[in-house]
Amino acid sequence: MARPRLKRRIRFCPRANYFKPVGIPLRHLEVIHLELDEGEALRLRHLQNLSQSKAAEEMKISQSTFHRILQKAYDKVAEAMVTGKAVRIE
Repeated sequence: MARPRLKRRIRFCPRANYFKPVGIPLRHLEVIHLELDEGEALRLRHLQNLSQSKAAEEMKISQSTFHRILQKAYDKVAEAMVTGKAVRIE
């Protein structure tokens, strides 16, 4: 039986929900969904310049969980940039 998921502290509120390539209507693009916790992980690690352990403390999760969330965020953002997909933050 899986362990219950802990609540994560998220202080990330995006100003925009979508990011997409210029010149292509959104209806013609495949959309990748970026979770709020993935956005928060990116914000803490790169905009706040926190170490992974400090950022994990901030989100009230373990460092290994933070690393997995951050890796998922990197994968999604990289896929969107390389393949020209839209990103929806939700």
